[in-house]
Amino acid sequence: MVILMVSIRLKVGPKGQIVIPKVFREAYGIKEGGEVIIEPTDKGLVIKAPADVKTLMEKLKERRKMMKGVGIQAKLGDLRNMDLEDEFDEDIS
Repeated sequence: MVILMVSIRLKVGPKGQIVIPKVFREAYGIKEGGEVIIEPTDKGLVIKAPADVKTLMEKLKERRKMMKGVGIQAKLGDLRNMDLEDEFDEDIS
């Protein structure tokens, strides 16, 4: 379920905390103790639920097929300084 055309004004707590309303948490599968992704954009901050594991695995398989055709081989240590959220962010959204 996706909720469109709704905006809610929230108060920011003393440590910069906000409470995501229940209707949004339920709609986007955000659970207590879970994680969210926050992204800065030109228009402000975007808060979103991380992609589920099944979707992530599909994206990784697609990416692997694409890279195989290019002939790029990863070497040990190549990904040491790479943030995978940044690498795959455009593909997941």
